[in-house]
Amino acid sequence: MIVEAKRVEKNFGNLRAVDDVSFEIREGECFGLLGPNGAGKSTLISTIYGASFRTGGEMKVFGLDPLTDSREIKTRVGVVTQDNCLDEAMSVIENMKVFASFVGVPKNERENRVNELLDFMSLKHKRHSRIKALSGGMQRRLVFVRALLGNPELVILDEPTTGLDPAVRHLIWDKINELKKNSTTIVLTTHYMEEAERLCDRLVIMDQGKIAAVGSPKELIQKYCPGCVASFELNEDLYRQVDQICQADSQIHLFEDVSGIGLRAASIERLTEISEQLQSEPKIIRPSNLEDVFLSVTGRELSSNA
Repeated sequence: MIVEAKRVEKNFGNLRAVDDVSFEIREGECFGLLGPNGAGKSTLISTIYGASFRTGGEMKVFGLDPLTDSREIKTRVGVVTQDNCLDEAMSVIENMKVFASFVGVPKNERENRVNELLDFMSLKHKRHSRIKALSGGMQRRLVFVRALLGNPELVILDEPTTGLDPAVRHLIWDKINELKKNSTTIVLTTHYMEEAERLCDRLVIMDQGKIAAVGSPKELIQKYCPGCVASFELNEDLYRQVDQICQADSQIHLFEDVSGIGLRAASIERLTEISEQLQSEPKIIRPSNLEDVFLSVTGRELSSNA
């Protein structure tokens, strides 16, 4: 195992940000940490590489304890932080050469290593540009370059695509998948459920500092939200009809949806029957996904008789 955590806790005064958390991260997998804001995700990953020290429990990273061996662990870990923290007074190549020196890349290898990674992240044409001249998406990709300079065994991605447009997000997803193919172990925190579903081999959903669910995306969908979902625009009359249907059939589940309300049933055929009964056309009918799991296990799903 690359990471082993047993009953890990992290307190900030009277606030317990991470509460009795246990998990394992296997070599070569992409392991996701999902949860609402304040769930403890970023705090937890900071304990993995020694940026923050746990208050209680046990943790091993590469068989080492971050409490006593954080310096050695950091030499084997690359981190894409939420903030870019790039020196705007320097060019792309200058920034990366400085960071390459920090992570121990030999001086005669730095330029080749930087150019190789700039090419990997489709940034080589910007090597002499000033940081402030780069778009937000380019700066985010440059942070990936920085994280990979030391050829890390473990890469930690803390909300790596937040605020990026879909094209840049998909480019970064492709690069993460290339890292996975090279057996790099990845830890990913994200608010994008589609991102987690596409990239993660296994994941945990955290809520209020605790682990609420763990498994592969497919396992979690099958366990918590099997079947299909229909989304309807909300109005009082429709809500009343849906409530009656849910009370009569415990296999129909009602939950909050961006359109208003959602219904989950075992099959598209059953949802089609309900739509005809309601005389209301759903905006969409689709298979259940990881977002449905997230809403369910973090308590945002309505009860069947809500």
